[in-house]
Amino acid sequence: MKAVALAASAALSASPAPVQDSETSIRRNGSQPAVEGSADWFTGRVRVENAFRTELPSTVQGALVVFEPGARTAWHTHPRGQTLVIQSGVGWIQREGRPIEEVRPGDTVWFAPNERHWHGASATVGMSHIALQEAEDGKVVDWAEHVSDEQYRPGPR
Repeated sequence: MKAVALAASAALSASPAPVQDSETSIRRNGSQPAVEGSADWFTGRVRVENAFRTELPSTVQGALVVFEPGARTAWHTHPRGQTLVIQSGVGWIQREGRPIEEVRPGDTVWFAPNERHWHGASATVGMSHIALQEAEDGKVVDWAEHVSDEQYRPGPR
């Protein structure tokens, strides 16, 4: 996600160098500050923690993203898809044209490349997930419009 990628860049540039040898790199928990999710791409209070990107030839980027109740992403796609690993709380995800689905800790969600979707917390319970995506030509996300309050509710419409 562009917001996560931008937040990751800011957080990584301010963090101490990872512990590293020729094969292993460890970025210590708490070694970089959490950042607020940008209002350009999120509705509600969102915090991005432990953002990372790997070294070439790998193209994986990720972060722990914490959503307060009612917080969510804008509609977006990922050129190489995205995996979410739900860590805590109760969340909602929606793929364009499909109903909202509830997700809970331990659930893993895969969004196919260029599949338009959004994800976030339920209306009453916060949610956190680890988001993993790969860059294609340096890009991990294409953002679209915000999810409206009307769109953000499960059940029949």
